[in-house]
Amino acid sequence: MTTTSTTLRRRTSRTVRGAVIALVAGAGMALVPSTAVAAPAAVPAAVPSVVPAFAGTPAAQTAVHVALGQVGKPYAWGGAGPSSYDCSGLIQHAYRAAGVALPHSSRMQSRIGLPVSLWHMQPGDLLFFYSPVGHVGMYIGNGMMVHASTYGKPVSVVWAGSVPGYVGSSRPAW
Repeated sequence: MTTTSTTLRRRTSRTVRGAVIALVAGAGMALVPSTAVAAPAAVPAAVPSVVPAFAGTPAAQTAVHVALGQVGKPYAWGGAGPSSYDCSGLIQHAYRAAGVALPHSSRMQSRIGLPVSLWHMQPGDLLFFYSPVGHVGMYIGNGMMVHASTYGKPVSVVWAGSVPGYVGSSRPAW
């Protein structure tokens, strides 16, 4: 009985977390200006066109476009580009192009910038996962994020709620 109720609680907790992220993503669409920005020329033609919502700063907008330009490139542990990336290397590369220096560690990146609640996410904000922090992705708007997840999976755009273990967000460029 205890195992069943514990399992049910875990599933319910995950479902509620997913619903909150979906709700925030929906609210974010209403809160983010509707100005669309064309997809960067660096996105390969084989990658579906993803147009992020407007970012709050030019640095964040640049970082989003650079990160999206890496979609389809392979994951490599310790990779910081230009041919392959790990999660924090992708974020570091994207923000370096925007003139913002970040460390090559998701845990260290989680300690930099302005903490942001899910209700106030803007494109370019970073989402952190696991405790202790072991993964990072970049929010691009409309509930979506770009990240380099793991070996065998290329840099991709996914629904932010599809990655388990969300622990917080920050805004490295404001």
